[in-house]
Amino acid sequence: MIAAFALGAAALLALHGQIPNGIGRLGSLFETFLPWAGLCVPVLLTLAALRRSRLAAVAVIAPAVVWASLFHGVVADKRSDGGDLVVVAHNVGEENPDPTRTARALARSGAHVLAVEELSSAATPTYERELAAAYPHHSVHLGIGLWSTYPLRRVEPVPIMPWTRAVRATVDTPKGPVAVFAAHLASVRVTPATGFATDRRDEAGRNLAEAVRAEPLPRVVVMGDFNGTTDDTALSPLTSRLRSTQSEAGDGFGFTWPASFPLVRIDQILVRGVSTASSWSLPATGSDHLPVAASVRL
Repeated sequence: MIAAFALGAAALLALHGQIPNGIGRLGSLFETFLPWAGLCVPVLLTLAALRRSRLAAVAVIAPAVVWASLFHGVVADKRSDGGDLVVVAHNVGEENPDPTRTARALARSGAHVLAVEELSSAATPTYERELAAAYPHHSVHLGIGLWSTYPLRRVEPVPIMPWTRAVRATVDTPKGPVAVFAAHLASVRVTPATGFATDRRDEAGRNLAEAVRAEPLPRVVVMGDFNGTTDDTALSPLTSRLRSTQSEAGDGFGFTWPASFPLVRIDQILVRGVSTASSWSLPATGSDHLPVAASVRL
């Protein structure tokens, strides 16, 4: 039985993209927590040791090998020095009890461009005041804000949902223009009736993917709260066209939510037409999300 569970776990890991989403979005739910599926290896190995079963112990090699093949490149530290543009994305939390603390943490981040999601109307003036000295250029559209040390132009909302949850801007860097998208995809819910409800998020992801596909500038940075991981194939219309900075030049999984004990990385920085020097998560700021940062070479 232990061997059967081990082989089943290996199959699930290897074929995670084939798990159907028709009932309760089980495929997306499994892929959201895909890195944690590796915990089955020590559990099954312990059971095999307790049973003193060589067959079970050998079978556990299968999920271990599959997990390692999926994530061996992720757990390594791939960060390097350098980079021309530092970007930070942060869901600051509409219910954040201390927006001043969060804004000051972002001001100290060293970023050239900040993408801020879930700005409440009450807290927006606080962020504008605290970030003004470090970031002379900014634009806010219904909860989504961009702050930049470099001039911003062509700042416009991107209709990924019935209300503004994404904006696009041209950032005029010393090395030329870069298209920056800041986005907050629809939230997901887990209920007995609907399971892992991601329909609205997935639709927003497809709409954002269309906007990115139509972007004429060759250098593109897309960042924000995706309410999903890059492992979730339901978001592949967007993620398959871009590269994750964390996967390309991060150290480990870079989990961001919940901030008190991060379990998943749902805050992303994705790029096209640039390379990534390094990618990392910043310390907690008072939000329920951790900020994410990347340094890219233009």
